[in-house]
Amino acid sequence: MGRALGFIGLLIAVGIGAFLYAKQAQSVAPGGGSPKTTIDVVGVRNDLMVIANAERRRLASDGKYVSLDDLRSNGDISMPSNTRGPYTYSVETSDTGFVVRAAYSGSDASAPRSISVDQTMQVVTE
Repeated sequence: MGRALGFIGLLIAVGIGAFLYAKQAQSVAPGGGSPKTTIDVVGVRNDLMVIANAERRRLASDGKYVSLDDLRSNGDISMPSNTRGPYTYSVETSDTGFVVRAAYSGSDASAPRSISVDQTMQVVTE
């Protein structure tokens, strides 16, 4: 009788552990969707930070923010295009700041529709 209760207790503990592991694994994925979506979202966030840092360097050297094409043509960034997977990048500048935005055009309903970063270097996911 004691062995049976011990085995049942072990099965319950393993079940609880597996449930907690599965919930934790779901919360780690920033896109909340497929592995491809997760990879795209992480890459987009990295790209946005690269672009935002280039904008900050440009402000320090030239005293103004510039367009994405100007950053690329002057060698501030080495991205070959304004896209990564289903995301398209754009930069909005003003005299006092900038917003770098990645807009989603794919079919995964769980993917963030927009990811942006501004001169405060805060990433916002919508």
